[in-house]
Amino acid sequence: MAKYLLLKHYRGAPAPVNNVPMDQWTRDEFSAHVQYMRDFANRLEATGEFAGELALAPEGTWVRYDGEGRPPVTDGPFAETKDLIAGWMVIDVDSYDRALELAGELSAAPGADGKPIHEWLELRPLLTEPPTVGE
Repeated sequence: MAKYLLLKHYRGAPAPVNNVPMDQWTRDEFSAHVQYMRDFANRLEATGEFAGELALAPEGTWVRYDGEGRPPVTDGPFAETKDLIAGWMVIDVDSYDRALELAGELSAAPGADGKPIHEWLELRPLLTEPPTVGE
């Protein structure tokens, strides 16, 4: 089994086919989208392929240590995850091909007018622990 991260982006990826911003959806369209993702996660949980998910709030701050006795530095002139990443799901599957299949299915979540978004999802393998060297 290999774990993969499916990242949903606000921006930074190619535009989805049904490119109506979420803040312009009706309440029913938003509910249908969330229900699709819940149903998807529940099905993967039943097959043992679901490892976790979270949606992210749009708020967020970059923080950096700036030296002993000094307050942390916040924000900067760069893209922030609050602007880019909407949420994530981790799947635990038998193969890369299965990860591609599931990412494609999740990309079909409904959006405006109940039509599939066809959004681009970033699929990334999670690193496994490095092998240990025995004596």
